[in-house]
Amino acid sequence: QVQLVESGGGLVQAGGSLRLSCVASGIIFDTKAMGWYRQAPGKQRDLVATISSGGSTNYADSVKGRFTISRDNAKNTVYLQMNSLKAEDTAVYYCKAFSAGFNFWGQGTQVTVSS
Repeated sequence: QVQLVESGGGLVQAGGSLRLSCVASGIIFDTKAMGWYRQAPGKQRDLVATISSGGSTNYADSVKGRFTISRDNAKNTVYLQMNSLKAEDTAVYYCKAFSAGFNFWGQGTQVTVSS
């Protein structure tokens, strides 16, 4: 049974930092690309960052220079370090595991940035 469990969300003031974690089980983690996406109320779910099985990263323009995605294959975990947070970063953040013919989402964790 595949599971992705996100944690680390919460309430933070603008300019602050949070670190999100996503622990995977039921998959061969180091063969999967991983991604973080976010969805604000009334908006579509958007890409934040992805990291390939080989460690290559990709970021949305809105978070470049502020967010860092990383993975620890020994812990089956992907992280999202978020610095210099802004009110517009407020959203539910979702973790995704994906590869050819495979796509699985976590349940999400709420991030709220107060201005």
